[in-house]
Amino acid sequence: MRSKVLFCLLPIFIASCTKEVKTKDSLLEHLPPNPALVLKINNLGNFKSELKNNSLLKSIEGFAHIEDISSKTQELNYLKTNKTIVLAFFEVGKDNYDFIMATKKVSGLFNVDSVANKTVETLTYEGTNVTKYSLDGLEMFSLEKESDVLMSSSMMLMENLIRANESTPVDPTLKKLYEASSTDKSATLYIDPSGNTSLLALKEQNESRKNPFSSWVSLDFTANSDEVNLNGVAMAPDSTKNFINLFKGTSPLANRTPSYAPLNSQAIISYTFDDYQIFAKNQNEYLDRVKQTDSLFNTIEEVGLIFLNNEKVALLKSFGTEGLYDYLNSKKTSSEDYQGSEILALDAPDLIEQNFTPLIKNFTSNFCTILENSFIFSENKEALQTIISNHKSSSSFDNDQGYKTAKASLASESSILMVSNASGIVFFSEQELSPEVVEDINEDDLDGQVFASQMVMDNGFGHFNILASKIIKNQEKNTVSPLFTLELNTDLATDPLFVKNHRTRQQEIVVQDENNVLYLISTDGKVLWTKQLNGRIQGAIQQVDIYKNGKLQLAFTTNDQFLILDRNGDEVAPFNIDFEGGNLNPLAVFDYDGSRNYRFVVTQGRKVFMYNNQGKIVRGFTFTDAPSNILGTPQHFRVGNKDYLVFKQDNSTLRILHRVGSDRIKIPEKIDFSNNDVFLYKNKFSVTNKTGVLHQIDTNGKLTATNFNLNPDHGFYATSNTLVLMDDNVLTIKGKKVELELGVYSKPKIFYIYDKIYVTVTDLQNHQIYLYDSQAEPISNFPVFGSSLIDLSDMDNDKKLELVAKDQDNSLIVYKIN
Repeated sequence: MRSKVLFCLLPIFIASCTKEVKTKDSLLEHLPPNPALVLKINNLGNFKSELKNNSLLKSIEGFAHIEDISSKTQELNYLKTNKTIVLAFFEVGKDNYDFIMATKKVSGLFNVDSVANKTVETLTYEGTNVTKYSLDGLEMFSLEKESDVLMSSSMMLMENLIRANESTPVDPTLKKLYEASSTDKSATLYIDPSGNTSLLALKEQNESRKNPFSSWVSLDFTANSDEVNLNGVAMAPDSTKNFINLFKGTSPLANRTPSYAPLNSQAIISYTFDDYQIFAKNQNEYLDRVKQTDSLFNTIEEVGLIFLNNEKVALLKSFGTEGLYDYLNSKKTSSEDYQGSEILALDAPDLIEQNFTPLIKNFTSNFCTILENSFIFSENKEALQTIISNHKSSSSFDNDQGYKTAKASLASESSILMVSNASGIVFFSEQELSPEVVEDINEDDLDGQVFASQMVMDNGFGHFNILASKIIKNQEKNTVSPLFTLELNTDLATDPLFVKNHRTRQQEIVVQDENNVLYLISTDGKVLWTKQLNGRIQGAIQQVDIYKNGKLQLAFTTNDQFLILDRNGDEVAPFNIDFEGGNLNPLAVFDYDGSRNYRFVVTQGRKVFMYNNQGKIVRGFTFTDAPSNILGTPQHFRVGNKDYLVFKQDNSTLRILHRVGSDRIKIPEKIDFSNNDVFLYKNKFSVTNKTGVLHQIDTNGKLTATNFNLNPDHGFYATSNTLVLMDDNVLTIKGKKVELELGVYSKPKIFYIYDKIYVTVTDLQNHQIYLYDSQAEPISNFPVFGSSLIDLSDMDNDKKLELVAKDQDNSLIVYKIN
């Protein structure tokens, strides 16, 4: 059982702890021999973000053994690099671990200027300078080796490094895994399960040291707000007595144990093999015994364990039941019928453990029943009665929502499969883990989580899948469920927006924080990149395709710059244009006929700058100096085959121009503009004034006015056929009024997605969001967000409507409408 618990829990616990001289071709070669754990960090920013924003990792970061290790890595919070980092832990004394970190030397790698209580001094050991940092009472040691920087929490480890001037021999299995690991994940963990009892928080027993689960294990780390996923491989050389070598030479099968386990089971473990004779041979080698293979079990292809009310039930699935049934019938002392199934009382207490150890241990086979083609054994009769009742009513574990959540991320066939709910994890921990960790787990709230692990044997190594996830509930149509919450380093300054990833066609999120850092975030909550900007983004970011090749860029203005960034956050030359004096309005992008011959319009006071795709001023555009300051974002509308460029000026004048900048429609009437944009509604240019009058101008210049008697801070939004008004707490959609709760409301927004109109408005005072259809009918489950949401952005993702918002704590929240 120890191997199984380690298999499921270890990487999840470890991930939360983070918080002739020749040139070395691998950071791994800097490490002393026999590390207990190695962590390769490919993207430090993403890794920190994934750790910080995962609900499960946050909940267990106070566990005693995790807290002890992570406390020594606090100084690594001052690291800033985009290079690979290798972090290794070594046992230095009983139950005490220190680390060594290696990475490439870059400018600003370790910046502790902000630490008030610090000392920095230089030590010398065997002619080598070591920098010692004392930061708020914690010590860190650093030295440079060629182009690399090495840091450690232990001077003793640094001394060991200095003494070993040549490259340290690397365990060949670890090296093989390291070189083959993925670089597109934020981090990869490597651990040798043998001999790491205290690091893995196991009880003081010797069995795992004698026959560990495998040799080195490599696990790629991925996490979002609700899920931790580790995928990788476990190595097991033929010469070693590793647990996974029990399945060497066999192929995985579909796991059937969940279909026999009752719905309320705590956990299931399933082992499969396509040839019992090969398994039995491997079993003899693992147990170092000579035992003749019993043909009695030749038809067995799955061995399962069902954990029910802190008891074990064993299962043997067969493709031919006759031989084994005849044997069991000869061993029965009595039998009874229960709901149409026979329960045998057996005089064969060691039958299962003796023939299937180490898969099943500490088990007495007192009773047995047969369901379909599976033999199910128990220590007490009541457990079999429960299983029979649930099987008859189709109330099986594979219908459990936690199991379904786990199965969605796992392969359909496996050599080993373990799925457990919170109660199962508590049970396992009491059996296998140290008392301190058991106490931590009992105090933590793991309800609502599912834990799963899977190993698929293949040519001498095992493919791993390890998962800890929030259980996904069944969602009815038009209900709302949160996908993830992401807390950034500082408060948000702009509203989050969806943008399209031209490679995957999925939506991603851009947002800027109060330090003017721009973030691109995937829709599973990972920070893809950050970029420091000089100022605050004005208005919305717009996506363009200036090279006309399907690759999209982000275009926007800050207070004093016009910028275009590519997919990776790099500036697109020559679109880094500075404007002396600042005070820019939001960027306008015109694409007159959909040809992607863009016109980028930047307005600054009375000045108007129009650029083409090459970043050059469009010389034929004459409206370069307006009579008064431009308000807001210029607009482009197309009616028929004619283009109309619309500018609001602060002298209450609405200008409607040709492409070249001359007046297309002259409007003599002054309009005291409200704080709303101009829209094209029913082919008329429509705008409201501060007293709630809707002014409309048709293409012939005819003016009409409709007085809605609105407050000065009213909201107005329109599409070609839908007009929406927000006045105090009254929302009007196509003339239909909806009275909302009293509050302070944002401007309404209209989204046209998959031939449907959605209208949204947010109560900024009570932090509620409302969503309506075009007939003013509320979408189910709104408002449902309690006090969390204060703003909403657009769009959709892969035909699944998603909402992105920021909450009161300035975290991002993404919701899905099912």
